[in-house]
Amino acid sequence: MKLLIALVAMLALVEGSKKPNIIIMLMDDMGWGDLGVYGHHTKETPFLDKMAEEGMLFTDFYSAAPICSPSRAALMTGRLPIRNGFYTSNGHGHNAYTPQDMVGGINETEILIPQLLKTVGYRSKVIGKWHLGHREEFLPLNRGFDEFFGSGNCHFGRYNDIHTPNIPVYKNDRMVGRYFTNFTIQHGLSNLSQIFLQEGLDFIEQEVAADNPFFLYWTPDANHDPHYSSEMFNGKSIRGGYGDTVMEMDYCAGKIMEKLRELKVEDNTFVFFSSDNGAATYRGTGSGSNGPYLCGKHTTFEGGMREPGIAWWPGTIQPGTVSHQPGTLMDLFTTSLSIAGVDVPSDRIIDGQDLMPVLTNSSHTWERAIYYYRGNELYAARVGPHKVHYWLWTAHGNKEYHHIRCPGRYVPELMFHNLTNSTDNPVTINLDYDPGENYPNHNHNVIKLVNSYVEEHQRTMVPGWPSLDWCDHAVDNWAPKGCEDVNYCLPIPESNLHLCGWPN
Repeated sequence: MKLLIALVAMLALVEGSKKPNIIIMLMDDMGWGDLGVYGHHTKETPFLDKMAEEGMLFTDFYSAAPICSPSRAALMTGRLPIRNGFYTSNGHGHNAYTPQDMVGGINETEILIPQLLKTVGYRSKVIGKWHLGHREEFLPLNRGFDEFFGSGNCHFGRYNDIHTPNIPVYKNDRMVGRYFTNFTIQHGLSNLSQIFLQEGLDFIEQEVAADNPFFLYWTPDANHDPHYSSEMFNGKSIRGGYGDTVMEMDYCAGKIMEKLRELKVEDNTFVFFSSDNGAATYRGTGSGSNGPYLCGKHTTFEGGMREPGIAWWPGTIQPGTVSHQPGTLMDLFTTSLSIAGVDVPSDRIIDGQDLMPVLTNSSHTWERAIYYYRGNELYAARVGPHKVHYWLWTAHGNKEYHHIRCPGRYVPELMFHNLTNSTDNPVTINLDYDPGENYPNHNHNVIKLVNSYVEEHQRTMVPGWPSLDWCDHAVDNWAPKGCEDVNYCLPIPESNLHLCGWPN
């Protein structure tokens, strides 16, 4: 049976006129433990649970960073943020992202998924949160996408448009309004997710009707604080406002798969569901769940970087399968190219690996290293079930043992108020036996094994130019292209270029 499935998949790939469609659904701050299929007790995600039942569940799937922008840059390029430049050198081992005063964005020398898929006839659209730079040269239509509906930034606000402008929403390369004012978010209520859903459904219908292979990158940000949900879901979850957003994302994922079935293209469409980083547990009961894993967003503990991962491709992926093969968001770059029959760029190191052998045979595994970076420092690495912590940090602030990123948890050998170098005596964890990282050890055989991968990794590491170092209030979203169309251009202040400050 597995051989037959593999042969069907291979035949689909070689028939150039029937190149498979690709959909990546990337959530924002959704935790590993937020879905019923990963054990959440509320069981409020029936569509994603069914997706796993009909496809493949990854138990050990990772982001490439514990914060949004670098994680998304890694997905789009197949390369660690330290390679593609989505990190800061303003502070050792600090996280950074792309707020609206960020000058930089994704480096023009990086090659993104849609640019490569375009070479073999794919049409591509991104919907939701881009977060790889909001200035015109960094926006999606200048980086390979054919269509865009969403924002270059997260939906932070509400702002007064005097000291700080509200975040613009784009249709393709032109602003069509702003969050909070034109696209309202009020007391956790907004129809944005339904707008993003309809944009996705319309794109699928459009490209199927035109007989084009397509790539849809669907990445709404409702799970990110301040949370929002539509009237259909607002106040419905027993988990509160965050739970409402999880229920709505589940519904939207179900609607996208329902549309594929309606158009009879489900057997020719690869769909993958994941999240950009772990749940923001420092927000307490208003955040998501990382299941049994330690801490959350901003940290390199398992809760910060282990993500939900569900693959769905009827007729290619055997239903109800589970894979313990470690995977990363960067693998979606390489896997997408494999599915489309596009060669991986040979002029640079690509960190993502092809998951097709696993997708067509769930028992297929191979040994690889997973690298846990924060900014410009490698904090930890994993090989097999063995994780080694080289650098440790948990909190910032004035209280010595205020472990803000890990509320309710304290593991003495792992949690430090200040950035702590443990490279001379690394901490080891066996994630098979201790997934919650509760029992740190110093196993010298494990250290030797993991160090052998780390040393080779560091030997070939050439960091990219840091894109997240410089900020300037003048590059905020005062007057984006298209603002004149909606009579919503704001005066641009004088430039004040300065090094960005990153406390995390």
